[in-house]
Amino acid sequence: MKKWLNFWSKGVTGKRTRWAVLGLWIAIIALISVIWPQVNSQTTDTNQLLPDDAMSVEASQIMDEQFSNDAGKPLLLVWYRESGLTTEDFEAVQSLYKKLKESPITEQKFIPPFGEAPPQALEGSASEDQAALSTPVFFDEGANEEELQKGLDTIEQYITDITGEQLTEKDLGASGLHVRFSGPVGIQLDAGALFGNADITLLIATVILVLVLLIVLYRSPILAVVPLVAVGFAYGVINPLLGFMAKWGWIVVDAQTTSIMTVLLFGAGTDYCLFLISRYRDELRHVEDKYTALERALKHSGGAIMMSSLTTMLGLLTLGLALYASYNRFAVPFSLAIFIMGITAVTALPAILSLLGRIAFIPFIPRTEKMIQALEKKKRKKLRRPKERTRFSSWLGKLVTEKPWRIIISLVLIFGAFAAVIPKMQFTYGLLDSFPENMPSREGFEIIQEHYPPGEAAPVNVIVNTKGKDVPLAEAFSDMNHIEKVSDPHIGSENSDYMQVEATLNIDPYSDKAIKQIPEIVMTTENALKAAGINQVEDVVWVGGETATLYETEEITSRDQDIIIPIVLLIIGALLFVYLRSLVATLYLLATVVLSYGSALGIGWLVLHYIFGVSAIQGLIPLYSFVFLVALGVDYNIFLVSNIWNKAKRFPITQAIDEGVGETGSVISSAGLILAGTFSVLAVLPLQVLVHFGTITAIGILIDTFIVRPLLVPSITTVFGRYAFWPGKLWRQTSRNKD
Repeated sequence: MKKWLNFWSKGVTGKRTRWAVLGLWIAIIALISVIWPQVNSQTTDTNQLLPDDAMSVEASQIMDEQFSNDAGKPLLLVWYRESGLTTEDFEAVQSLYKKLKESPITEQKFIPPFGEAPPQALEGSASEDQAALSTPVFFDEGANEEELQKGLDTIEQYITDITGEQLTEKDLGASGLHVRFSGPVGIQLDAGALFGNADITLLIATVILVLVLLIVLYRSPILAVVPLVAVGFAYGVINPLLGFMAKWGWIVVDAQTTSIMTVLLFGAGTDYCLFLISRYRDELRHVEDKYTALERALKHSGGAIMMSSLTTMLGLLTLGLALYASYNRFAVPFSLAIFIMGITAVTALPAILSLLGRIAFIPFIPRTEKMIQALEKKKRKKLRRPKERTRFSSWLGKLVTEKPWRIIISLVLIFGAFAAVIPKMQFTYGLLDSFPENMPSREGFEIIQEHYPPGEAAPVNVIVNTKGKDVPLAEAFSDMNHIEKVSDPHIGSENSDYMQVEATLNIDPYSDKAIKQIPEIVMTTENALKAAGINQVEDVVWVGGETATLYETEEITSRDQDIIIPIVLLIIGALLFVYLRSLVATLYLLATVVLSYGSALGIGWLVLHYIFGVSAIQGLIPLYSFVFLVALGVDYNIFLVSNIWNKAKRFPITQAIDEGVGETGSVISSAGLILAGTFSVLAVLPLQVLVHFGTITAIGILIDTFIVRPLLVPSITTVFGRYAFWPGKLWRQTSRNKD
């Protein structure tokens, strides 16, 4: 490793090679940007997140094959008047459907004959309180978003012409008639609109935030731009590379993936840059030649940067083991982004710093004592010397080495108290729950939920293969308490052995109580088949619908968590052991990041629930946050502990800890602030899952930065003393020194 770093540091910082390095980066970016598509143009809008062999997915496929009426993709027009729909309202509905029949909209495939029905017939289809009515318009299945949006715009114009009002934009709190577009088409278009400009907004917000924080923390306008340029190099490569991979079907990316990847790249990328820049500034205070200083800085920090990027990359790559698509889609884009950023930090960044030299730090230029004295002589006045350590860092170093047990016990109790909140957290897996409350399609769906019987908003589809036997399927559910009614059986159009019934629940189909009914529905169906003399019933029963999808989402995401969490810990633990050569340090470093994760999850829930009024967070958040916080949290520990390890070769362990805490304090604090800030930028996006994820991750990063790294880890290292190095070479060396 040392020989490789010597060779590498000379190769990328030399007077000639620096131009070659930058030229190569620019050439690669220019070439692939021309021949490969950008990743944003290759995102998918599919809502199928469960694997193809999931029961509810198979049920949906059988419905399309055997029980489809071939009507097309539905748009639901939700008509609503709080005081009750009037005769004029029903006449407006009638007029709209007459207009749609006379002048069909783009990609319109089928409409019910509401234009020919009298208003009284429509009244019978309204909700029991007459406040809401849902009417469909079906579009061609192959219609794209642009064509669908054109169709909706036309419907909106028809409604305005008929009623004289823009009913789709009126606030629901206002009196009068309202219309909302919902259903699959409405949700698809609203989701697309949410992310239409989200990437640009997120990118601009992230860049501005990082730039401001860098200027405030380092007070150098040039230095503030340097990390952003380096991250820009990485972004210029990763964007078309992922676009190329997505185009050929090697990976699947969605708008959520590209949004978080942008934040991760700028946050973690800036951190890697700061670790090298900070070391370079320190070396410039001791070495006059800028090339030698940069070479020494890269030798010292290059290994830790690459180790950190490798750790984070492999940690994120474990998401590829997930069956749930929202996890799985993160694996390759995120790990590849971190890997390329790590390479950028030890290639393009050193080349840029080699060009700028001390100018990068204007107006606070780092100089050697000899250079300061020469400048004092020239200006004929005393110049201010930079402090090697602040009073606070000196106090902190003494605190962790003199009172370690007090710190450990206090922090473990505090972290444990916050982690104890986790069992009280409420989770949701509903797609619409992640959207803004004022999103039109969500408003429309909630109107249906509130004014129609609970189960009618999302009935449960039960499908069986009777194998030619007589199965009284509808009667089988008569004893189930939470089923309101069961439809008459439908026979498959392609295979008459297939039978389908629609079960309507008498409770909220999205509630936990309803979700828990799915296994009972499956078991009841299987018992009915067994009673009819059918064997291997588990292979011929399918339950679909929104409630079944939520049930399987919970089951599959729980399975993913149970597999990925221990594997992440094993991988990161193995890498730490290889790098530090210490089993003891590996174990307590892993323990600290897990403890901080638990407290971050608890604090995040308290903030979201009691301050922002969030009733339930997305069920995907725990695993998202775990992988990111553990992988990124270990980064800071690596930089701290590797510094202590290096100093322990020359100083007693207590002194090494004291100086290590002081030397790494400012750079890790700055890096943590920037990383937490970039994740908090996710709050500008309208998707609640990203807001929840950004909040909890930002809290966890701040805990790692300002509590775990400066207090808990050094205190534990102090308690273990030389045994913190066991069984590595450094432990044997300190043992001999002690003897």
